[in-house]
Amino acid sequence: MNLYAALTVAWRSLLTNKMRSILTMLGIIIGVAAVIIMISIGQGASAQVTSRIASMGSNLLQVRPAASFGAVRGAGGEANTLTLDDARAIGELPLVQNVAPEASRQVTASFGSRTWTTTVNGTTAGMQAIKGWQMTAGAFFSNDDVDRAALVAVLGPTVVANLFPSGFNPIGASIILNNLQFTVIGVLPSQGGGFGGMDQDDIIYIPITTAQRRFLGHGVVPNSVRMINVQAQDTTSLTAVQEEITSLLRQRHHLGANQDDDFRIQDMTAILDTVAATTGSMTLLLAGIAAVSLLVGGIGIMNIMLVSVTERTREIGIRMAVGATRGAILTQFLVEAMILSLVGGLIGVAGGVLGSRVVAMLAKWPTILNPMAILLAMGFAALVGIFFGYYPARKAANADPIEALRFE
Repeated sequence: MNLYAALTVAWRSLLTNKMRSILTMLGIIIGVAAVIIMISIGQGASAQVTSRIASMGSNLLQVRPAASFGAVRGAGGEANTLTLDDARAIGELPLVQNVAPEASRQVTASFGSRTWTTTVNGTTAGMQAIKGWQMTAGAFFSNDDVDRAALVAVLGPTVVANLFPSGFNPIGASIILNNLQFTVIGVLPSQGGGFGGMDQDDIIYIPITTAQRRFLGHGVVPNSVRMINVQAQDTTSLTAVQEEITSLLRQRHHLGANQDDDFRIQDMTAILDTVAATTGSMTLLLAGIAAVSLLVGGIGIMNIMLVSVTERTREIGIRMAVGATRGAILTQFLVEAMILSLVGGLIGVAGGVLGSRVVAMLAKWPTILNPMAILLAMGFAALVGIFFGYYPARKAANADPIEALRFE
């Protein structure tokens, strides 16, 4: 029996029991589809996070309070060791292009009868330059607004959508933030989702001096900031800027030679590399978990093939009696197992591609279909068919022709 004949006989045998063949393939179908969907979700998440970090600029440093320093802590659990004066001093360093400190808290915003709970983030005019925002409407506040602690606000699109009627122009409107009246002077461009599904558009920016005087006066170190964003002139000067900031802050905070820094500096390039490695590991983990269902599908194939060998014992005896070799019998049943796994794999690929699209559409989560993931899933499905189909095929090939003919 040549390969073509083996394929023909195997295909006819599978069509004889269509429902059983479909149920046998179900494990492979689910396994292949799950592997493709999990890898596409993982790679989509990796691309999204990488894009978010890269959009912040590769020449950006973030200075934060040291997590375990001091007794007085802010809402995030970090010690309040950085101040607005620290940010201003960093801005005077020769290799620093822009500086934008941040101080934030939750507030209730209202306009007319509408209310919305959101985050108010106090910062300076340098934030727009660092982020590279092209305002959707109006303008960002200026350094003069910061100096005089002006009651002006720049809104994210989510805040606009929840506070104002559809089509309403919010520029010039007055909103109430914790019983204080602010004038809306700008609307930010959409930033989309952030880390952990956070909506980056659900935010209001106000001058940091206004935030410190009006919202952060209770239980927080005066003039403190949550974080300082520092934009270097270029990526080549990042190391030098980091060293200058370290020296400056240690001097300003009067730290001795044996004392640890009461701040930490994060390089966005290093964060990007770490996130890429982490999301890559998570993608492999998800794919590995999904691949378990392929193994379950393989066990199903072996089980059904063993049943098929038992049912067709007399047929095996007849084939051997008319001259079929053990190799031909082995090939026939092995081909049946491979057809089950490959056809199931192809259906699984279609299901995986469709499932990835559905996840992206319903969950608003980007997915990336990688051709290598499809080939990997199909190749693994083929190996599963060969591995789990070999034992039943070998059992059929080793059958005793005389005993097989006697089998009822």
